[in-house]
Amino acid sequence: MNLPSYPPKPRPGDRVAVVSPSAGLPGLFPHVYELGLRRLRDEFGLEPVEYPTTRVMGADPRDRARDVTAAFADPTITAVLATVGGDDLITVTPYLDDEVLRANPKPYFGYSDNTNMLNHLHRLGIVGYHGGSVLVHLGRPGKLHPLTADSLRAALFTSGWYDLAPAPEWGDQPNDWRDPATLDDEPLMFPGSGWHWQGPSTVVQGRTWGGNLEVLNWLLAADRVAPTAELAGSVFLMETSEELPSATEVYRILRNLGERGLLAGFPAVLVGRAKAWDFDRPHSVPERRAWADDQRDAVNRALAAYAPDAVVVFDVDLGHTDPQLIIPYGGEIRVDGVERRISVRY
Repeated sequence: MNLPSYPPKPRPGDRVAVVSPSAGLPGLFPHVYELGLRRLRDEFGLEPVEYPTTRVMGADPRDRARDVTAAFADPTITAVLATVGGDDLITVTPYLDDEVLRANPKPYFGYSDNTNMLNHLHRLGIVGYHGGSVLVHLGRPGKLHPLTADSLRAALFTSGWYDLAPAPEWGDQPNDWRDPATLDDEPLMFPGSGWHWQGPSTVVQGRTWGGNLEVLNWLLAADRVAPTAELAGSVFLMETSEELPSATEVYRILRNLGERGLLAGFPAVLVGRAKAWDFDRPHSVPERRAWADDQRDAVNRALAAYAPDAVVVFDVDLGHTDPQLIIPYGGEIRVDGVERRISVRY
């Protein structure tokens, strides 16, 4: 497989597609969605263009795929942004017109269930962008988090190297979208404690692959992951969702990747900060710490068995916690275990 190539970047003033290839939550939470669209216009200078299924819950997968294909085909659209994640994008990607996507590569932004789309683009040879959500990040209550905003702006408009930074504060307890009044309130945040490095003091540079761990498990089951030899040398990204998979499940999924031979080929692993709170499991602060510790132990147990020489960085803000850093998917990354720096090329 040839290395994925970077698509052309948008410029302020351009039209960008806003699509819901997964869940059509903008239809349920229009106040959050409209805030995200307003910030896309006012703070990034981009003109969002909606598609027929963007606000539709439960739209037919073929219709959602048609919208994504149309966004790539439109020469006036210069980037494609997912509104949010969900749980069934795996049923959409088979209906995409891959010839259209290959002929019209564009930056695609999304995370969580959008791991399906990012992996699909990766196999087509197109660099995508892990992160960014019109609802979750552009529609963040209070104000845009400055780390998210700076990272997203750099990923949208620049092509050089960018140094990621540990978050000085973080949170995993979002405000309730069902109450529009909560959009005025900053979400609960905790002091940051930096990244946690393990493994050899060496520098790894390569291309990224990975995403949401639960979705990767689905992709493996559906046989939609590139051959192990093609992914060897990748820097592995992993994060877990608001479904809060147990430490046992995290270990077993990673064990499966290890048995497939994937983990042994990853010289570096970036582990997203563990999300440990959700509305149906409102863990206390001590319970969250214990949850994150158990998940870290599970990751370490799997890596010790299958990738003992990898450089590992925990608590990178790339997943379901706030803020979120944008990572090029299939793009270049440098993980410096000597200087303890992470840089990406947007």
